[in-house]
Amino acid sequence: MTAIKENSTLNANRKNNRASCPVSFVMSKIGGHWKPIILYHLLSGTKRYNELKKLIPAITEKMLIQHLKQMQQDNLVIREAQNVVPPFVTYRLSNEGEQLRTVLDAMVDWAFAQDFKID
Repeated sequence: MTAIKENSTLNANRKNNRASCPVSFVMSKIGGHWKPIILYHLLSGTKRYNELKKLIPAITEKMLIQHLKQMQQDNLVIREAQNVVPPFVTYRLSNEGEQLRTVLDAMVDWAFAQDFKID
């Protein structure tokens, strides 16, 4: 992904849009294809990295790591690492992440209302 200059017009427009539109603000935090899916799986409780990878087999390691870091920076996910060999790292929703439960539940309800079927 190409970095955007801090003082670019595009970056300024994004910041203004996030500040003036609540939906844009939310999408800046949980937008994209993978973040809502990761958050959905963390709704059921703490998960290790490999558990998340197995639950979302189509995601690449790079994308999973990148999104977990972004959500950690946005205070949606808490990463807990124990200083043992091999490393033991878990991820869970923060209080802010937990507040997204109603949003994610509404997405699930909508999917089932559209005749979504679990294979």
